[in-house]
Amino acid sequence: MIDLDDIDRAILRALQKDGSLSAAALAKKVDLSQPAAWRRVKRLEQAGIIKGRRVVLDKAKLGFGVSVFLGVKLATKGRVSLEDFERAVCAIPEVQVVQHVLGMYDYRLKVVARDIPDFERVLRRRIMTLPGVGDVEANVLLSEEKRNIALG
Repeated sequence: MIDLDDIDRAILRALQKDGSLSAAALAKKVDLSQPAAWRRVKRLEQAGIIKGRRVVLDKAKLGFGVSVFLGVKLATKGRVSLEDFERAVCAIPEVQVVQHVLGMYDYRLKVVARDIPDFERVLRRRIMTLPGVGDVEANVLLSEEKRNIALG
């Protein structure tokens, strides 16, 4: 772990808002020279604080109008079944997020589909046939008010 100063935090905030910033644009935002800003970004990447940069796609414009959160309880538990389930569920393209959680369910999944019939197909043919799947609870996303993933 490295100590972060105010400039490091400003760099992280700027990159969280726009990960496509050039080194020159980033340097201007944090009041540094371009080489100094670039060195700091590289240091943050090497320390594992910056793990990558992402492109956020508009799911609706790509034809995915439905998002569903699934709670999945495994019928059988054990190290092999967890690994088998995780490997299989991660291979399903409609599954956007896989979270191993503590509570009523073992996993929480975020699934996207074109519409409800398409979701039903994914659920019946792909998710319910995964190794170890027991109970499943679905919650359809109606709206999303806040999508800020910035850490500070």
